[in-house]
Amino acid sequence: MSANDKFPAEANDGGGSAASLLPSLFPERAPMTPAQLAAGVEAALAVQRRAVTFGKRPFAAVLLAPDNETVLLSHQSVDQVNHAESSLARLAYCHYDKAFLWRCTLVSTWEPCGMCTATIYWAHIGRIVFAGSNDQLYELTGPGNKENFTMDWHTRDVLKGCPQKDIEVIGPLEAEGKIVVEESDKYWGPTRRSHS
Repeated sequence: MSANDKFPAEANDGGGSAASLLPSLFPERAPMTPAQLAAGVEAALAVQRRAVTFGKRPFAAVLLAPDNETVLLSHQSVDQVNHAESSLARLAYCHYDKAFLWRCTLVSTWEPCGMCTATIYWAHIGRIVFAGSNDQLYELTGPGNKENFTMDWHTRDVLKGCPQKDIEVIGPLEAEGKIVVEESDKYWGPTRRSHS
């Protein structure tokens, strides 16, 4: 295969996917209920609220166990290159094995960026849930905001080119996303206005 070739067609049909070749690394995930989704976002929001009180940007994530309820780890945004989701994914990979992580869920207050989505992919976390969308974030931060130069991407777009792993993506969540937007605007409002 040359550098310009695509993955073989069988990678998309299950014949050459990682799950068909290494089924022990891809155990079945329990589906999430609406109540579990809401509780997961609320857990991430609690981390975000605490982070904002320390002057950090309003981004946070939690890792839920395979039961979709137990919070195993949490992380906040550290700075513009150490995001909550990628930092959490790296930490999770240090603590848990791949088969376990495949059954876990990373819940984020905001849609993970391309860097974070790729780190979640490499950490082998099987599900991503997010409340607020990247489009909503752009509206909230505004153009030219030095605190967040929002990119034009979506989590699903990043994963579309990854046929070997079927990572489940849930989001944006309408009700929970509205809460995240409202709470995050307390931080972004002043930064947005100062750049208008």
